[in-house]
Amino acid sequence: MAHFAELDDNNIVIRILVVSNSDCLDENNEESESVGITFLQNLYGSDTVWKQTSYNGNIRKNYAGIGYIYDQTRNAFITTKPFTSWVLNETTCLYEAPIPYPTDGEMYQWNETDQQWDLRDAP
Repeated sequence: MAHFAELDDNNIVIRILVVSNSDCLDENNEESESVGITFLQNLYGSDTVWKQTSYNGNIRKNYAGIGYIYDQTRNAFITTKPFTSWVLNETTCLYEAPIPYPTDGEMYQWNETDQQWDLRDAP
């Protein structure tokens, strides 16, 4: 199955649909993004904008999610920035905290005010 993200006028993902591989095959019987896009535009309108996405990140860095932004320059789906201090990793197109997440096996949450990882209370 192929997955496609529909984009609004600001390149924000508004929905994700699954398309049968057979509806994405070109004349050589090979999967084609453009054939999948044409299939979706025939269903939802020629003015709709679609980009293929994949769970394993082989296409456009990250699997698209509702509200993600499609960045044309990076050809990647990027989530919204979770905190002001976080920086976009240009290789992964994921936001990262200014200090790495602790690796001691405990659960932490980011504290933007103090710019640190705080130990989470047990449930």
